[in-house]
Amino acid sequence: MDTIDTLTWSACGEDDLPALTTLAEACLAADGGLPLFATPRLLRARLLQSRTLAAWHDGVPVAAVGVGTDRRPATATGVVHPDWRGRGLGGRLLGWAGEQAGAADLLVTTETWSPAGEALLTGRGFNRTFVEWVLRHDLAALPDVATPAGIRTEPVTWEAGPELFATYRASFADRPGFEERDAGEWLGDLRDDDGYRPDLSLIARGPDGTAVGFVNVIDNWIDQVGVVPAWRGRRLGAYLVAGALRSLAADGVRDAWLCVNDDNPAAALYRRLGFADAGRRARYLLRHP
Repeated sequence: MDTIDTLTWSACGEDDLPALTTLAEACLAADGGLPLFATPRLLRARLLQSRTLAAWHDGVPVAAVGVGTDRRPATATGVVHPDWRGRGLGGRLLGWAGEQAGAADLLVTTETWSPAGEALLTGRGFNRTFVEWVLRHDLAALPDVATPAGIRTEPVTWEAGPELFATYRASFADRPGFEERDAGEWLGDLRDDDGYRPDLSLIARGPDGTAVGFVNVIDNWIDQVGVVPAWRGRRLGAYLVAGALRSLAADGVRDAWLCVNDDNPAAALYRRLGFADAGRRARYLLRHP
């Protein structure tokens, strides 16, 4: 069996992106998690931060970490190939990340979660600050949700952008931890996302034409679902999600995805609609005195 003594430790860079993709895919296959982690955009953001370290075996990375030190808190993401776990690699990567962070607080992001990884982090004094489920829906089987009385839906248009933002704000402003955002910034993020599908996204209107809910679709992801307080409890959220799933299926998409916070009651709704657990993702924070 190969041992840790056979490894070479050095930085990684853009040329190593294909090999890092294979490493991320192996971790996702073993643990589940955010499938987007294995895409170039997110791999660069997580593993190719300002400082990097990888463990190499026969020219292939079997563990890697990226650390960003240009912000506060400092940030880090690390992965260890399933075949190389249990040999102290994760602890070495985490220790190195802490050295790079220095006196700054350190926020560790895990896009593919495992109990052993959590045990390592909490054992080193990190507190879990965020965790959410990654859910997948096989679009070969679609849910059937009746239209709530008085509701009609229409695709999102940019002309209705301010109304879409107002509906988003009304849907989430009463939720704990809601972060107030500027309408132009929020809509700009949607416009700038090449994957945003306004044609598959929906605004729901009540009998008087007022917007009372929405669903945003990005690529094959249900990105956000919101219902204003007065219309909650009428299965409007379920109806909007089911409509988006039908549109994705009609567009030839085979599966749909979404993320939902661990303590969000909507997780039960999504599972009833046919979404299945596909892993978790989390964040952990270590604060310095």
